[in-house]
Amino acid sequence: MSAAVRTVLGDLDPAELGVTDSHDHLFIRSPLLPDEELDDPAAAEDVLCSFAAAGGRTVVQWTPHGMGRGSGELARLSRTTGVHIVAATGMHQAVHYAADARTLSARYDGLAARFIAELTTGLPAAPEGVRAGLIKVACDAGVSSAHTRLVMTAAAEAHHATGAPVAVHLEPGGDPHFVLLWLHARHRVPLDRIVLGHLTRLPDVRLHRELAHEGVYLALDSPSRAGHPEDHQAFDLIADLVDAGHAERLLLGADTTTRTARRAGGPTRLLTDLAPRLGRTFGPELPDLLLTTNPATAFAADWRTP
Repeated sequence: MSAAVRTVLGDLDPAELGVTDSHDHLFIRSPLLPDEELDDPAAAEDVLCSFAAAGGRTVVQWTPHGMGRGSGELARLSRTTGVHIVAATGMHQAVHYAADARTLSARYDGLAARFIAELTTGLPAAPEGVRAGLIKVACDAGVSSAHTRLVMTAAAEAHHATGAPVAVHLEPGGDPHFVLLWLHARHRVPLDRIVLGHLTRLPDVRLHRELAHEGVYLALDSPSRAGHPEDHQAFDLIADLVDAGHAERLLLGADTTTRTARRAGGPTRLLTDLAPRLGRTFGPELPDLLLTTNPATAFAADWRTP
């Protein structure tokens, strides 16, 4: 079987992915972000239209199960705007779910089966056949919790059953080496099927070089709010990794998680700000590599149906 990117409108030849925002959110809610939820389909449509007008072709939404991912709207938005959308299954940190411990524990029952169903059959509350195209998990700061280990184990099982890539949210102070130990060394998820997100939160260039050398993808997904310190870190970290010969492991994303961030430009800023700066410094080939070539490989899979 040829590799394909699984979008909400069906499997896509990776060559058709085009300019890609590799980590973003059209819809998301969390008790940690009161009154900042992204839940307006009209606003999401405006974002996609603006992104398309700037040359964008694909948005990869990392919003997982239980966080208001807008499953019922994604296919319509993709058809209306012409932007491909890759949706996520998976599960975030426990703190993002408004549930008591007993209710949350019940979610672990059949967790891998749920991920597999959303990747192969369809997303709940979505039109028939609208499937996820990646698995989103999260790593805690410091010592990883039992929740993190259970979710990552389920994600690994779902990967082996389907071939889906696994995208990992990292916290400041998180340990990406633990992620690789748990997903790859313990559960045999291939390194090139793992995307590590939020590397701007861990501004250690030596660490980034080590991770890129391992063969995982690094998502430099600076917050989309203009002027945030991580915006500047992203450019400097990208420059260091390019100089070290790791450009082929890098992805770019806006990670728009709040209404405030959306007002600052959302994914369109990748194309109107960061990409031109990279092009002026390194030449036009680099933005094309990070926004088009690399995502086409990172999010493509030889899909299997268990």
